[in-house]
Amino acid sequence: MAQSPLELEYLDGTVSSVVFRNEENGYTVLRLSLEEAEEVTIVGIMPGAAPGEGLAVHGSWEHHGTYGRQLRAEIAERRLPVGEEAIYVYLASGAIKGVGAVTARRLVDTFGADVLTVMEENPDLLTQIQGITRKRAQAMGDALRVQLAMRRLLGFLSAHNLPLQAAIPLYRRFGDGALSAVRDNPYLLTHETIGAAFSDADSLALSLGLTEDNPLRLKAGLLYELGYNAENGHVFLPRRKLLPATAQLLSVSIDQLPDALDELCEMGEVVFSQIAGEEACYLTRLYDCECYIAETLKTMASHELYPPKDLDRVLLDIQARQGIQYAPLQEEAVRTAARRQLMLLTGGPGTGKTTSLRGVLALFEHLNLRTALAAPTGRAAKRLSETCAGAEASTIHRLLETKYNAQEGRLTFAHDEDNPLDVDAVIVDEASMVDIPLMGALLAAIRRDCRLLLVGDPNQLPSVGPGNLLSDLLRSQRIPALSLTEIFRQAAQSAIIRNAHAVNRGDAPALQNTNSGDFFFLRRQSPQTALDTIVELCCRRLPENMGIAPEQIQVLSPTRKGACGTASLNRALQQAVNPPAPDKAERTFGEHLFRKGDRVMQVRNNYDLMWQDRAAREFGMGIFNGDIGQIETIDQKSNVVTVDFDGHLAEYTPDLLHQLELAYAVTVHKSQGSEYRAVILSAVEAAPMLLTRSVLYTAITRARELLILVGDDDLVMHMAQNDRPSRRYSGLRARLSRDDA
Repeated sequence: MAQSPLELEYLDGTVSSVVFRNEENGYTVLRLSLEEAEEVTIVGIMPGAAPGEGLAVHGSWEHHGTYGRQLRAEIAERRLPVGEEAIYVYLASGAIKGVGAVTARRLVDTFGADVLTVMEENPDLLTQIQGITRKRAQAMGDALRVQLAMRRLLGFLSAHNLPLQAAIPLYRRFGDGALSAVRDNPYLLTHETIGAAFSDADSLALSLGLTEDNPLRLKAGLLYELGYNAENGHVFLPRRKLLPATAQLLSVSIDQLPDALDELCEMGEVVFSQIAGEEACYLTRLYDCECYIAETLKTMASHELYPPKDLDRVLLDIQARQGIQYAPLQEEAVRTAARRQLMLLTGGPGTGKTTSLRGVLALFEHLNLRTALAAPTGRAAKRLSETCAGAEASTIHRLLETKYNAQEGRLTFAHDEDNPLDVDAVIVDEASMVDIPLMGALLAAIRRDCRLLLVGDPNQLPSVGPGNLLSDLLRSQRIPALSLTEIFRQAAQSAIIRNAHAVNRGDAPALQNTNSGDFFFLRRQSPQTALDTIVELCCRRLPENMGIAPEQIQVLSPTRKGACGTASLNRALQQAVNPPAPDKAERTFGEHLFRKGDRVMQVRNNYDLMWQDRAAREFGMGIFNGDIGQIETIDQKSNVVTVDFDGHLAEYTPDLLHQLELAYAVTVHKSQGSEYRAVILSAVEAAPMLLTRSVLYTAITRARELLILVGDDDLVMHMAQNDRPSRRYSGLRARLSRDDA
């Protein structure tokens, strides 16, 4: 929540010029003229601000490296210009579409100080001016009304100390009715596309006169709890948990909630379903998605295909071309793919998943099947492409051609049941990372006769989004599946792979006498000592002794917090790996300092952030949670930060910087789907729920050539033995197991 206006600096003046404006999100840099000809720089969300208009702002002073002192606006109240000259400056600035300097002068000369009132209330009068047609007059009036509606919306948000960045998505979704919509239902502000905190929306609702037991408030609280828990992986919540959690959120009695929950069900926003003895409460979109996945996969699983009559010869030819001889389970994997429409292929490191995957792809090529390769993240897709000898692979989002419908506030795809992918087979790697909504979208985009191969490691952490897809599919025992279990001799020589499998069995990794080969353990009992060691490893020991550059090293931690959490590690590593220099521009945002050359990560999905491909000069939309890039430039004039995400250049205006974090160190959860030449794991105390076998196993399997554990050996042993799964409420396994999905 923003600071209280009483804690902020207050300035009142007239806009003299606009230095920079981002039309998409309203971020603006302008010069404000105060009394005695003093001018100051104001930055913040002020869509449509134009020279000549009055502006009163509450904000905090900050220092810019080039432009010095500037005020970051937290609250901004805009006023229409007063007087003919100020109105002329306003209109001549281009604030109103279709009005330039010449037209502005003619408008002011004709209507004087009343020109804005005429444009808003009676634009037909503008046709008195030669050259202005009725159509153009109406367009000018409409453009002014958009400005006025946005102005009123911003004023309302400012008056209630709400984030100004909510104005743009609100207006996109509700148009001129945005202010009325928020007044009628303040909880619209909590929608994921708008991003206000529930506490802020709730405070607004109560200040507008809603009582604590108002049905609108009770329903909003229930929907918030379901949405919040979906972000934490749950597809539904049991009624017995939803009601008390919401009662605590709203400080109301549980007895006040059942009627509101029933009403949400009648409205079609919530669905009740009996799942494994629980009265499950679903958001409708997740219920529909789960049922659709279960029905579709059961149908696909029942389809048996005719393998080629010469399959034995084909397999021999594939092995000869690839210069290998399949182990029995690898051969069975390729044979299964030949006769089943749907198949799961699972296995840990060193068990031959890559060889089996290449064999299936070669089989599909022999059958002249157009095959699409996909993975949940950009890095996983890049690794899949490398695994498959350079065959093109993409993210699932890109394969489906992500689109974002801002007015409806939801993600859509170009490919769906009405416009399916023009492919005969789809192979998805890192399937454990795929959540329920994305799986539903993928199934909707493939033809009913399309083959589907899901590849993954069920012992890794589940998806960030709702569901536990791969685990549910395997445990249902309704989907054709083959698990590779043999660790091949060459792989068994790797201590990384041996220790990964040891951890998976519940055994502690071998920490004694490991300081050779590809697995090292450095005992550091003190968190500060562990941090110092990690920094030294990244900056000196690995680059100098092993020839591994800092950009090829990824530091992992189970936690964000603490002396050896990612927040502390990133500050220390940034200072050591990418220290300040005269030629490195910097930008401070809140507690974060971003510097040219920094490694950064996108920490939330942004479906309408545009990127440009460096090589092909093509454009696309969407940077997603977990994407890692490097800061290429920081524009000192506009404060725009350009990040290179594996060849995709995306520009971040200052209001978007909250979506970036330093990524010299990332949590194990955020590292899913990625593989790094060298991994350093901080094995220091964290919250008990994070110190689990799956976290340790996932961290170990991120390393390709080198893994170094730094920390407490007792804690590492505890993690290996702690097989406490993080329970996720999901009905997919039950729906797959029964006959009525």
